[in-house]
Amino acid sequence: MTAVAASPMTVRERVAAYVALTKPRIIELLLITTVPAMVVAERQWPGVGLVAATVVGGALAAGAANAFNSAVEHDIDAIMERTSSRPMADGRLTRTQAVRFAAILAVVSVVGMAVLVNALAAGLTAFAIFFYVVVYTLGLKRRTTQNIVIGGAAGCMPVLIGWAAVTGDLGLAALLLFAIVFVWTPPHFWALALRYEEDYRRAGVPMLPVVVGSRETARQILLYGVLLVSVTLMFGAVAQMGLIYLVAALLLGWWFLAAAWSLFRAPDVDRAMLVFKRSIHYLALLFVAIAVDALVLV
Repeated sequence: MTAVAASPMTVRERVAAYVALTKPRIIELLLITTVPAMVVAERQWPGVGLVAATVVGGALAAGAANAFNSAVEHDIDAIMERTSSRPMADGRLTRTQAVRFAAILAVVSVVGMAVLVNALAAGLTAFAIFFYVVVYTLGLKRRTTQNIVIGGAAGCMPVLIGWAAVTGDLGLAALLLFAIVFVWTPPHFWALALRYEEDYRRAGVPMLPVVVGSRETARQILLYGVLLVSVTLMFGAVAQMGLIYLVAALLLGWWFLAAAWSLFRAPDVDRAMLVFKRSIHYLALLFVAIAVDALVLV
């Protein structure tokens, strides 16, 4: 019986495949931190033009990094339930197409940052792409349980890029803002890894739950949660944030730690997903509080 060839993709389907390659939901989460970082650095609204250039450049850079990541990990994406519908895993795009697309996005993002923002923001953007692709994806992802701890630094770069876009330099407050996202990343990702532990085991990726089990992973999530709240309070003091931020940091910290404590007491998938979902809302609301507090104190 003769096999029927697959129908070629329409233009709309091809565009959708390339957009999916950039992992838009991850980009949204990264950009949540960019604008508040710009607002608190400026202590007022930095201006539509600068914000737009920084956000678009950051989105293109994140898309490039994610596309490169997909090109490298297409083999394990096809194995894992969570990633099996990605455009390379299901055959909609080839590795060559993904790499070319990623390279174009990377060049446009860095050049755009250099022309429309400033040299430091452009340099940090280039470094973020390099770190995510080379250090995390190629160097750490398949080799160590600390992959997301070290590699997570790439996802913290938007706050530094946003800060540098406004000020042209980096100070202690900017580094503590970076530290907030850095400490937030492991418990956020490990909670999801608990849900997809078998996926990672099947793909041979040494995510923390695969290596140490759910109980120790839950303990690490709780410890990082405590550290996270501590760093948010340090940032508040150094950046001279006001009451709005302080109250938000304490209430949101308690809210997140309550979920982490529940997971530690009785590790299971439902509690892990609660921590994961709550971590997303936590970060978004914390950075909204940062922006509001900075604007109110003007």
